[in-house]
Amino acid sequence: MRIAFYAPLKAPNHRVPSGDRTVARLIVKALESMGHTVELASTLRAYDGSGDKERQDTIAAKGLKQAQALETRWRSNPPDLWFTYHLYHKAPDHLGPRLADALGLPYVVAEPSIAPKQRGGPWADGYAHSIAALARADALMPVTAGDAEGLTRAGIPGERLVPLTPFVDVAPYQHRKPAPARKRLVERYGVSPDKPLAVVVAMMRDGDKLASYRVLAESLGHIDPKAMDLLVIGDGPCRAEVESLLKGRARFAGQINPRSLPAMLVGCDLCLWPAINEAYGMALLGAQAAGLPLVAGRTRGVPEIARDGKTALLVKEGDAPAFAAAVQRLIDEPLRRAAMGAAAADHVAVRHSMASAALALDRAITLARHAR
Repeated sequence: MRIAFYAPLKAPNHRVPSGDRTVARLIVKALESMGHTVELASTLRAYDGSGDKERQDTIAAKGLKQAQALETRWRSNPPDLWFTYHLYHKAPDHLGPRLADALGLPYVVAEPSIAPKQRGGPWADGYAHSIAALARADALMPVTAGDAEGLTRAGIPGERLVPLTPFVDVAPYQHRKPAPARKRLVERYGVSPDKPLAVVVAMMRDGDKLASYRVLAESLGHIDPKAMDLLVIGDGPCRAEVESLLKGRARFAGQINPRSLPAMLVGCDLCLWPAINEAYGMALLGAQAAGLPLVAGRTRGVPEIARDGKTALLVKEGDAPAFAAAVQRLIDEPLRRAAMGAAAADHVAVRHSMASAALALDRAITLARHAR
């Protein structure tokens, strides 16, 4: 099947790394693994984070123009299905509904979300466009229970919902040896070969990410600096502030090639992230795939990807002392840390793998095709 793919928030080939870009790439990879041909329909970024009506109108006009051009180009040879990843009021889909109607295409939306409070205000148009798109979609794939509940409350029939559990490609994490990986980290970043090594994988930008780094820094004040080493992987406009917050407590790897991440993670012992307002956290899935137990905030979709007490210790969001206490437990109990890490790798391989995602994607595509 030939699938037209579009991600209005961030295209899979966008230059800036993020969880959204990662998920977009994973969905494309999963679809291709199923034998489909995936065509990136557009790189138009529909996102407006400031509530600028003029900017939103400009984006909508560009969307209409691109939709018209694609309709003309595809009129004699249309794709078999339109697939949109992650639309909401700040990044609506101006292309998919128009082309699905004009060309009679089945229309699938993955990770849709609805925020009813945005019905009015600066993103009212984006909200209206999103609601219209969700009403037109033949199959909707919520990623968290909260999103599924929001769709149901908005009147979307349950039979059109096909949950998509967050997933990673587990293959790059499997069969890697921790000892050689740790040796490379020791040589490159100067971490200890003997002390527990914690890792953070997160962008350094304002808002929730920076708030999480602040909680992390506060929690480290409750932990003996000699008890563990910390490696921070990530970069962004707030790097200077993050480095100041964690001064003397962390080594910084900066932005790395995503392909290098599995080999780095397997050399660590545990993964930390306070997860302030985190939707679910792709980095937390990757860390578990690498066999690392988590200490994370009990936030939104995080409990849906990590098993508290089994693969992770989840604490109240923003509670730095509780976060520090959970980290200290894993520092003090190496056998428990190892057991939770092994359970984490098994958990992701069974419930959050590419294979499990492919089954859900196949169900959604089948549902959408039959709806036409």
